[in-house]
Amino acid sequence: MKMQIFSDRVLQADSSFIKDILSLTEVEDIISFAGGLPNPISFPMKEFQESINRVLQDSGDKVFQYSGTQGYLPLRQWIADRYKKRFGMDVTADDILITTGSQQGLDLMGKALVNKGDKVAVESPCYLAAIQTFALFEPEFLPISLEDDGLNLEELEATLQNNDVKLLYTVPNFQNPTGLTYSKVKREAIFEIIKKTNTVLIEDDPYGELRFEGESLPYIAGGKTENSVLFGSFSKTLSPGMRIGYLCTKNKELMGHLIGAKQSSDLHTNVLAQYAIYDYLTNNDYEAHISKITALYKQQCDAMIAAMEKYLPAHVTFTKPEGGMFLWADLGEGVSSVEVFKRATEKKVAFVPGDPFYTNIKGAGTLRLNYTNSDPETIEEGIKRLASVL
Repeated sequence: MKMQIFSDRVLQADSSFIKDILSLTEVEDIISFAGGLPNPISFPMKEFQESINRVLQDSGDKVFQYSGTQGYLPLRQWIADRYKKRFGMDVTADDILITTGSQQGLDLMGKALVNKGDKVAVESPCYLAAIQTFALFEPEFLPISLEDDGLNLEELEATLQNNDVKLLYTVPNFQNPTGLTYSKVKREAIFEIIKKTNTVLIEDDPYGELRFEGESLPYIAGGKTENSVLFGSFSKTLSPGMRIGYLCTKNKELMGHLIGAKQSSDLHTNVLAQYAIYDYLTNNDYEAHISKITALYKQQCDAMIAAMEKYLPAHVTFTKPEGGMFLWADLGEGVSSVEVFKRATEKKVAFVPGDPFYTNIKGAGTLRLNYTNSDPETIEEGIKRLASVL
């Protein structure tokens, strides 16, 4: 009998939807609301060229050499200082680990904490790449319903009551896929529940800077307990291609294991990109740059909402985000968004069907739409095409 050379975990993983999403972004004649791509006009290319030139001139030999696993110290200090400034968090550069995109943080947390069969609680619906990443470590997923203002508290308490849940994964700001934001009341209630357990809380926050309505809210547990980890990223505000993300935890033992896991993965994150990001941050007005992005994304989000209200059938409901990159639509009972997706691509419009965002649901009538990578005219045409399918 021929030996199976591939691992069980790889064979069981389903990456097909992510592959399909990325391939759709490269098709010229299709209007794609599928990917989570920032708008290219928001990339500060001129400023980055100046930063890279300065870095090469001032630190050329250092950026071409191996470096420490935890990341460039001045950049880590800048991140820690920003947490202090924005949220009053008592964190230091030692509490920051630079990662190759915040996506790597998911992999490192899985390596450091999750054994086969361990319980991992997730939002339902949940960021599909988090499901994909954690699935490689073969956990038992425990989905918790996501309401308009955050997790269902009764389900959360019941899920965590036996104190045998390793991880709880959340995206509290402009959640992916729904675009929803946890309320301050819900954040405080979740903190009261989780602080009584040994469960490690991940607050993944790649979109938190992209608020175009309302006020910024404090984290659930970030900086308050040792069993909390924050993920952040420069991908959504500066450049996804540079792959500079970071995580923050005050748990020294956990940080040591995460650094060890990263050493075995890639030794360290791209050094030139770290230096360039830091140089950009110290020589430009980052707040003004973010303000330009949020003004742009508000215009695009408003355009999508207006088009959906104008063209979609009345029974289709959808979220109205206060920031971020996505909104979430519900087509109603008895409708499979996977089937709609197949017909929609024939009309040259694409979205992400709901199924890959769930660990326990198939044939969902929900779907995710991205509004940040299309201009208002393209958004209106794309929604008209989607409406013709519905």
